[in-house]
Amino acid sequence: MDVQIDLDGPAGTLRVSGYGMPTVELVRAPGAPVNPHVPIGTREPALLTLTVDGRPARIRPARGRLLRWSYRVDARVDGTRYRLVPSGYDKSRLTRGGRKIGDLLSSGNGRVIDDWKPGATPRDRAVGTALAAAFGTGASPWWETVGDIVGELIP
Repeated sequence: MDVQIDLDGPAGTLRVSGYGMPTVELVRAPGAPVNPHVPIGTREPALLTLTVDGRPARIRPARGRLLRWSYRVDARVDGTRYRLVPSGYDKSRLTRGGRKIGDLLSSGNGRVIDDWKPGATPRDRAVGTALAAAFGTGASPWWETVGDIVGELIP
């Protein structure tokens, strides 16, 4: 399935589309402060609007702190729960209703490499691709992050 990803981080817009799949759009609120470490520019849910085929959906990115789990992104589309959560240094897994449906890899450059489980729908692919492109994938383990912080404190 050919997927088109149009990410404009400075403008705060993302559009994922493709033949046979719904169009997913994620927009950062105009004038919102931009976090340069997040491809879409923010992890604040109140500053993001998600639509799937023109219908509103809910998005709740976690804050992204010390633990890998804190980099998760939750979305609810027509009653279906999606979660993108880091599963390694550079990749994340996508679940639908708690079941893994794919692995995604994106460094935040508007490109996504995916590996889908059988049964993943076009909507699953569109939503997962959008989440990966908007927030990037992967995270360091907590112990490595703590080690980096301690290393910075020691002269």
